[in-house]
Amino acid sequence: MTLQETLQAIAAVSTDSIKRILMNHEAKEPIYGAKVADLKVILKKIKNDQQLALQLYDSGVYDAQYLAGLMADGSKMTTAQLDKWARTANSHGISQSTVVWVAAEHPEAWKLGLEWIADENEDVASSGWNLISGLTSLKPEAELDVPQLRKLLEKVEKEIHKAPNWVRYTMNNFVIHLGTYVEALHEEAVEAARRIGLVSVNVGNTACKVPVAEEYIGAARKRGPKKKKTLKC
Repeated sequence: MTLQETLQAIAAVSTDSIKRILMNHEAKEPIYGAKVADLKVILKKIKNDQQLALQLYDSGVYDAQYLAGLMADGSKMTTAQLDKWARTANSHGISQSTVVWVAAEHPEAWKLGLEWIADENEDVASSGWNLISGLTSLKPEAELDVPQLRKLLEKVEKEIHKAPNWVRYTMNNFVIHLGTYVEALHEEAVEAARRIGLVSVNVGNTACKVPVAEEYIGAARKRGPKKKKTLKC
């Protein structure tokens, strides 16, 4: 399928109601309004067309960028390409999911995540926090830099309430991931979550709520968390 054919396929399964929901979550024009399930049907027809994935993302269309994230192989992308994705995401929804899924597949994912965390751009920094969080759920603990994660936890505790809106959200997600997936830092993450308390985030015109980190960690640990094979969903 060509870029135009794929965009037409996305448009064909889109509805105004889904578009309104996505825009309430701060997705921006251009946007069609396709359900994720319908995007996955299109994905099965295309399979893994790396060049098309890059073209879809460059279109700037929200739905196309989401599909591109499902399709692309991050290990085949350059760090410059991944950085471009982080800086040209349609919205925070793409920054915090699509960009992260693909970047996590790259050999330099850890380094890239740390660089993004330090970026002044709110969406890029959010990608960075979610990328490092995602890696804790993917990699065996022996492959994680626990001292570096501890430093990041200290940074979160010190800065979270003063950080930009969506950085606060992803910092909170980082605490949850440490408490859930990193045994060596479980207790420290829970203690930090208690000291941090409730995290206030403007989630726009939605019913979304910010997870209470300590409660979320407890529930996740009760279920018995397992390492993931991929972040894509």
